[in-house]
Order: sequence, then structure tokens, then C-alpha cells
Amino acid sequence: MFLYKAVVGVNKQLNKLVTIPFPHVEAGIDSISRAGELMSLVGARKAMIVTGRSSSAAMLPSLCDSLNAHEIDYAIFNQVMPDPTIATVATGADFYKQYNCDSIIALGGGSPIDCAKVIGAKVVKDRPVRTMAGKLKIRKKLPPFLAIPTTAGTGSEATVAAVISDPAARQKFAIVDPVLLPDFAIIDPNLMTGLPPGMTAATGMDALTHAVEAFIGTYNTPLSDSYAKQAIEKIFTFLPKAYENGQDIEAREQMAMASYEAGCAFTRAFVGYVHAIAHQLGGMYHIPHGQANAILLPEVLRFLHPYCKQRMKELATLIGLSNGNEFIDEVVSLNNKLNMPDSFPELKAEDIPLIAKRALAEAHGTYPVPGYLSQRQCERLLEQFLIATQKEATPEPVTPKCVES
Repeated sequence: MFLYKAVVGVNKQLNKLVTIPFPHVEAGIDSISRAGELMSLVGARKAMIVTGRSSSAAMLPSLCDSLNAHEIDYAIFNQVMPDPTIATVATGADFYKQYNCDSIIALGGGSPIDCAKVIGAKVVKDRPVRTMAGKLKIRKKLPPFLAIPTTAGTGSEATVAAVISDPAARQKFAIVDPVLLPDFAIIDPNLMTGLPPGMTAATGMDALTHAVEAFIGTYNTPLSDSYAKQAIEKIFTFLPKAYENGQDIEAREQMAMASYEAGCAFTRAFVGYVHAIAHQLGGMYHIPHGQANAILLPEVLRFLHPYCKQRMKELATLIGLSNGNEFIDEVVSLNNKLNMPDSFPELKAEDIPLIAKRALAEAHGTYPVPGYLSQRQCERLLEQFLIATQKEATPEPVTPKCVES
């Protein structure tokens, strides 16, 4: 614990020396129509569009029309799947060079945006992706970069981080460098109205986790606190509305801004144990990141509450409650409203020690958590979800009914 505190203390001071800019943001209905104008400002002549195979297909015509209007050519790389891998990044970097691109546009959720970030990094550094893991391993400006999120959760359009999967190791790893921040971000709620309820819920809980972990962590600043609080207020108010009615444009717009604000908060104040554990569960079992965060958040907060009571009380007051325990209960209530699961059926007992070890290595190497979780405590936390899963799988005993003769 002493070593961890020393590392966090040093990193906190170093963090103050790193200037994290903001992207230029265009927000509002049909703001995607300004994509061509933005890219023309940086002299783009041929953009590589990084997206998924189907999820963003409906949005492509609007983007392409805007680029065409400004005489910007483009090549579409639509091979990004959830949890983008090292191989996808390498293929994408080859694609960029093959089609003589000079700029990058990411269209989609966190996976395409994160993948686009690391493709840009590999283009300018030309080194194995795995060697970029950690902090400040790139330090070279990426090609002009526009991020257009189509989900309200990851906030990747506002962050200096990207998460990539290593299938061979069954592991995810983070790459953190200010150069990964997009030059531009377009936040258009129209792009999110078709998002299914389940994905709306999971991505929204991802944004909530970003904001909460940024607020209770020890790197928090008045600026990160302001962004985190704005995001948390919006999420508790508008996430259930967006979940119930995907066509509610006000709810979609507010959630899009909440995701961006949470991204601004955590890219300056970092996240914590929830993300560290969720990354390992995603790498091991391909559990959707937002869903993993939603399930883990209440239990991690219960553990951390004694170490950050005042901060948790502030969050409770923010949404009209009295104390941290009530705030945690409200997170559980929100999960229930969104029909989020409360366990991990994929979790195997024999994997728990490795998951805990990897999660703690990630957290204690990077994240300023308010209280220290040991290997055994992390294992016990995970075992709770194993027990919950086993209970779900075991049918209730049938009590024989008395039959009158």
C-alpha cells in the first residue's frame, strides 16, 4: 500500500504538469453536416472513415455528403467490431497508408473511436501496438482527427485514452497520451435516436461510472468536479427517459452532452476499480463494458464508501438524497429501471485470481482510487457475483402442497 500511495502521489504531481486540451465541439441536431467544413479547416484531402460494419451504416450518407460538399475524398474502413483488437488496429494502419489518407474520422461508439485513435498512433509511430500500453508512449501528433459518437457513454471524443483488446492474452489494455484527443468532436443527438434500449442503458451507465469514479478519485480538481456533477445530474434525469423512448430528442441530447462531460471529467481525474475490473471481464469473457460497469459500480462503491464519505455525500446531495448509502441505493434503483443484470453468468471461479491480479495491476499502476483494495478483497468482491450467478442457476426447492383427504 505504501508503494501504491507513493506512486499515486508522484503521478498526481506529474498529472498537473500535463496540459490536456479540449476538442473543438460542434453540437446539436444535424451537426454532422458540418463535418466537411471542419476537416477542410485542417486541409484534409482524403479522410479515412473508421466505423463498424452495420451500427453506423445509416449515418454514413450524411457524413459522406458533407465531405463531398467540401471536395474531400474518403475511404471507408468498416471492420471495427466491439472490443477492437491489436490486429484490427494494424489492418487499419495499413488501410490508411494503402489509400493515401491524410486524416481520420471516427464514426460510431467507443470501439470505432478508440480504434481510430490507435490507428492514428500506429500511423505516426509505426511500432507494435502492445508497446504503446500505458502513459505517454506516443508523444507525436496524430493526423487531423474528427470523432463523431453515435452512443452516449464512452466519452471517447473527449478523452486522451483508448482501450484495445489482446485476444491472445484474453486481456484489455489502455493507451493514454494527450495526442489521442481528437481535434474535433461532433455531438449530434439525431445519430443516437435509433440506439436500442439495452445499448442505451449500458452506454449510459458507462458514462455514469466515468463521472462517479472521476469525482471520488484523489486526482479530482474543481474543473473535473464541475464536469462530473453536470454529467451525473443529467444521467439520473435523462437516462431513464432515453431508455423508455429512444425518439425523445431532448433526452438523447442531454445524454450525449452528459457522456461528453463525463469524458472531460475522467480524462483529467481518471477512473478507478470499476473500470479496472470491467476491462478484465471484457477481455476475458467479452462482457460489454458498460454492462460490466453497471453491475460492478454499486458493490465497488460500497467498499470505497468509508474512504470517501464526504465526496459520496456530495453526490447524494446533488440528486436530492442525504448520504452515500442512499446514493449507492439509487444507483441500484437506476440499474433496475434499466433492466440491467446484477451478475456475471460467464464468470468462472478458477479465473477470479487472475482477473483480480490484472485489475489491481491496472488500477494501482494508473488510477487514484480513494481506498486500497487488496488481492483477497478483490477476489471476494468478484466471488459475490459468482455466488449470485449460482443462485440464479439453482431452482428454488418445491414445497409439497397439503392435499385434504
